[in-house]
Amino acid sequence: METVALTSLARAGGCAAKYSAARLETLLAGLVPVEAEDLLVGLDPADDAAVYRLDDERAIVFTVDFFPPLVDDPRAFGAIAATNALNDVFAMGGVPLLALSIAAFPEELPVEVLGDVLAGADERVRAAGAILAGGHTIRDDEPKYGLAVVGTVHPGAIWPKAGAKPGDALFLTKALGTGIVLQAERDGIAPPGSLDAAIESMFELNRAAADALRPFTPNAVTDVTGFGLLGHVHELASRSGVRAVIDGESLPLLPAALELAEQGVRTGGDRRNRDYAGPHVESDADEASEALAYDPQTAGGLLISLPAERGAVLEATFVSRGLIAKHIGTVEAGAGVVFR
Repeated sequence: METVALTSLARAGGCAAKYSAARLETLLAGLVPVEAEDLLVGLDPADDAAVYRLDDERAIVFTVDFFPPLVDDPRAFGAIAATNALNDVFAMGGVPLLALSIAAFPEELPVEVLGDVLAGADERVRAAGAILAGGHTIRDDEPKYGLAVVGTVHPGAIWPKAGAKPGDALFLTKALGTGIVLQAERDGIAPPGSLDAAIESMFELNRAAADALRPFTPNAVTDVTGFGLLGHVHELASRSGVRAVIDGESLPLLPAALELAEQGVRTGGDRRNRDYAGPHVESDADEASEALAYDPQTAGGLLISLPAERGAVLEATFVSRGLIAKHIGTVEAGAGVVFR
């Protein structure tokens, strides 16, 4: 087992392993939402994390996220899994405080492998300004790792998915294509350097982007992960009661992502994301652009909806901090998603 690549032990890796969004909606529909005055964000509707008010100034943000390995290096796997979980707190406008590991590993793997996973996660948790304070580990034939994260947010400064308004502009803070690049690497056809660029993107916490965004009081925010850009845009639009129009040519892309999409590289998550969001999307874009928009992302960027008149200043602020906030679309009255 010492020489076995981690990805060889997984059927799907990263956020491409997420449960189908359509099936998840059916599952959650069977649960009765809890009615509690201080539960500010729960299952009605579900968001990137739960939020519970402690008092007039403080609320706790709580999330959990874990998945099988998407890269072979255990330290990189831990770092990416941690980043993905921590980013849910940033997507709610919060600040992480404490994290607990959730780990499942074959007993045959050397303990040093799990140690490297934990070390990679700990580095990202510290970079987020939080503390990795413990966790739980079980035996499993398929490795899995992630975090349960607790953070804080002001009760009046939560960033929901359900706040987009007609006249808003839509921005994205990271390039797309992690799923396609990782699949190409598994298929042995990824161009040199493309995997390194994808890993670098997945290492990047959304902390700096959230800090830059906070003064702009956005109307709606979510992070783009396993349901793909169009899946998350559909969630934002449907819960806000608006229509989202996305410009496919404006999407920021990872190196080689478009080339690989044109070659037909797809993950299993592509089909599940189309089944979920496709009935709500009007598209006249080319096949490769659609594939990138449905591609499941891991530790993706923030999808931001805010009044269009603030957009230019937002972009300039991000550029001044070495970040990207790419204008990818607009919000209109109506329903559904238009991708062109």
